[in-house]
Amino acid sequence: MTVIAPDKVISTILKHDSKVTSYKIALLRAINDVVLTYPDLRTYEAPVAVPLKLLAKFWVAYYWPFVDFVMPIQQGQQVKRDGKVRNDIAFRPALTELRRQWEQAVGGLKNPADGFFLINELKSTRKWQNYPDSLEKALSQAVSAISHTLEMPIRYAGLGEWSVFDKPQSCSTISDKAVSVPGTEERDRCLVIPFDLWNTFRQMSLWVEALCIHEWCLFTERVANINRGAIYSLLTARPNNRRPLTWERNQVDILLMEGAEFTCPWTERRFTQGVAYDLDHVLPIAVYPTNELWNLVPSDPSFNSHQKRDRLPTSERLAIAQPHLEKTYEKYGSSSALDTVLKEDAALRFARVQSDWTFSLELAGAVVDLVEEVAELRNLARF
Repeated sequence: MTVIAPDKVISTILKHDSKVTSYKIALLRAINDVVLTYPDLRTYEAPVAVPLKLLAKFWVAYYWPFVDFVMPIQQGQQVKRDGKVRNDIAFRPALTELRRQWEQAVGGLKNPADGFFLINELKSTRKWQNYPDSLEKALSQAVSAISHTLEMPIRYAGLGEWSVFDKPQSCSTISDKAVSVPGTEERDRCLVIPFDLWNTFRQMSLWVEALCIHEWCLFTERVANINRGAIYSLLTARPNNRRPLTWERNQVDILLMEGAEFTCPWTERRFTQGVAYDLDHVLPIAVYPTNELWNLVPSDPSFNSHQKRDRLPTSERLAIAQPHLEKTYEKYGSSSALDTVLKEDAALRFARVQSDWTFSLELAGAVVDLVEEVAELRNLARF
């Protein structure tokens, strides 16, 4: 494999590689999002193994607005091969069916960012009980089809074949050479990202995101003859928090009835039974669309609605909040139901958090680190 300086790889692929589909753009955007999703992997200073199925789930979100079965948007040229007309993107039929199944399950509602909501909502197996089996099957088929397609841009990224990335391999064959993202299974085929390239994505995250979206808008405008402004709106749409947090609130209410006390991490207001509270997203849903339990904490309703909103806390506020987050996670641990969910969600997100007696302390530190990373690398507004 030809070695290319990491600070040249990204711009070379986005600006100079030939493109008949948007695959290469989507590949780099997905890698960028994975780097931001698992910030503690940087501490290993080692190559990172990323399952193709994880990258594929990000593609589900990116390509979602382009597979509306009423008004599809081309992502490349249709070609005739072996006497048959091939789709512009190989996985269009599978992703279109997934979107059809989803809209049927949610009553016909449409949002261009529903793909983001879907991949985060159904990351945990416990949430599948709210959806039909046909949706799970459709998601599995779409992820499988996209994972197969991903091999192409990985192979042809850069100058020639395998010039940037090595051929994906099963996790079991590379476990001694790379650290895997949380949740990776031994049989998963993985893309190995060298640490220097991983770190380059991390340091240039905001620029990579902006350039990917810019190049994707230009590409789609060219192949689909749609104004780039409309494409930009689709590519930057973010989901609303449609799912009511009824189960989580009920569990917190039970703890309050049993005498537990929570403290708002932002105002230090205390909550006991009968005191109104919001179940707040530490990382706002518009910034980081996840309802994982570590991201949900009781907070001051007035402050949450009027001051925090979609902003992130400053470093100073995070330092004040960290011990309150730790205490919140400790109290979640006193509920068998919440404890199970919290540890399951943390295991899927943070590589260095262990389920032992230091769990709450380590988790609070990891969450603070994640918030700091997202805020700094994406240059987001803070309170």
